[in-house]
Amino acid sequence: MELREILSRCDHTLLRVDATAAEIRALCDQGMRYGCASVCIPPCHVAGAKKYVGDRLRICTVIGFPNGYHTPAVKAFEAAEAIRNGADEVDMVINLAMVKDGCWDDVAADIRAVREVSRGRILKVIIECCLLTEEEKRMLCRIVSDSGADYIKTSTGFSTGGATADDVRLLRTCCPPHVLPAASQVSPMRRSSFASAPTVSVRAAS
Repeated sequence: MELREILSRCDHTLLRVDATAAEIRALCDQGMRYGCASVCIPPCHVAGAKKYVGDRLRICTVIGFPNGYHTPAVKAFEAAEAIRNGADEVDMVINLAMVKDGCWDDVAADIRAVREVSRGRILKVIIECCLLTEEEKRMLCRIVSDSGADYIKTSTGFSTGGATADDVRLLRTCCPPHVLPAASQVSPMRRSSFASAPTVSVRAAS
């Protein structure tokens, strides 16, 4: 696979808490120069980035990030505001406390709250694989697939681990074709091995 094709599957990402507007503009310049799928940036920078790039580059932002324990109403408000500010894609973090409590209906409702306000935009659901059992991962594949989300994503990059090939294979096996697994926090040396699979998207590769 050619480098340009690999980059077209990558979200060029800067989610550092002290990222400046100048750094976000530089990230956008790089994303446009190299043909990245999008830039993934903090919600507070979405409006400025959209004004800067116009229609030349997709803007992605994060919802309930990185811990996921916002209430569904807060996540929905955050997503709706981000879209009004120009976000083309939203990456939401699931509520892991609900997962660990086995409150699967609540997990589904949490995702649906964001999906309802993000119709027409790409929705990626981050499940934080490094904190989950295999049974929990399989259950979340079913819930995310039924929610109307576009991607199921391995990790935030802010927890105890990032994407693994085993996790990506599991997500691909358990999800229907219309839900793509997305590998987060992939090191530059490993991006080609993840992106070379036609059904895998290397997203949020920083």
